[in-house]
Formats: sequence, C-alpha cells, structure tokens
Amino acid sequence: MREIPYWKTKGLTEMSLPEWEALCDGCGLCCLNKLEDWDTGEVAFTSVACTLLDGESCRCRDYPNRQKIVPDCIQLTPDQVDTIVWLPPTCGYRLVHEGRDLYWWHPLVSGDPETVHEAGISARGRTVSEDDVDVDDFEDYLVDWPMTVGDGAE
Repeated sequence: MREIPYWKTKGLTEMSLPEWEALCDGCGLCCLNKLEDWDTGEVAFTSVACTLLDGESCRCRDYPNRQKIVPDCIQLTPDQVDTIVWLPPTCGYRLVHEGRDLYWWHPLVSGDPETVHEAGISARGRTVSEDDVDVDDFEDYLVDWPMTVGDGAE
C-alpha cells in the first residue's frame, strides 16, 4: 500500500517543523529583493539577491542566524502564506495552501534537490548580490521570471 504524502493530508498549521521546512523547494526566489510601489502596493521582483543567498545552491548561507544578520528577512509562517502576495506561483507553501499538488521537480516529489534547478525554476545563475548593487539602482534589475512557471516546469 502506498502512503499518501503528508503535504496532501495535512494543512500547513498541522505540519511539524521538519515537514514545514521540507516544503521549501530551494528555488531562492524568496531571497530576491523586491520593490513595492507605495501608491498601488504592487510588488516587483529584482534579480538582486540577499547577501546571504548562495547563488549556486539557492540556499541561505546562514539560515539559523539569517534574521540577526538581515533584520528585514521575512520568516514565513503558515499564517502568512495567504497574505504574502509575492510568493511565486511555484512555491510549495503557496501550492499546498491553495490545495494544489507540488510540481514534478519539487525535491519532495523528485527526491532530488537539483530538479528545481533543472526545471529552470530557481534563481541559480540569474542573480547579482545586493553587496554589488547600490540600493538606488535596484530598479535597473527588475525581472518578471520569478512570477512565471517555465515551459519545463509543468
């Protein structure tokens, strides 16, 4: 008998911390700087990555201490998933919250953390560190790919 994956049977608030953390697909898109239009509230992604994002693995270089090092780092919680408008359409947290299944390339489905990169979903090879860009120049790095699902992703 085949066991039903936990993300299909549990709500986000019912998950253990390890289950919650495993929902992260390792795309690195959350770690891209975003610009918000104060008048409209519209949020736009940039290709400027957080100082802690490892551009190759697309993981945080110091996850346990990230909020001490980067005070405006957002700690995603189950209660916030429906309020954070910039979560990409491919985000495991967003998909589960919306009652949808994870994509084939998600490490929980594929069993391989590389498939998120192979599917072209991740930030790998597409970013510049915020350490190398003046904050006044972030507008020059606007991108729309974090909010799309690529051809090979579905």
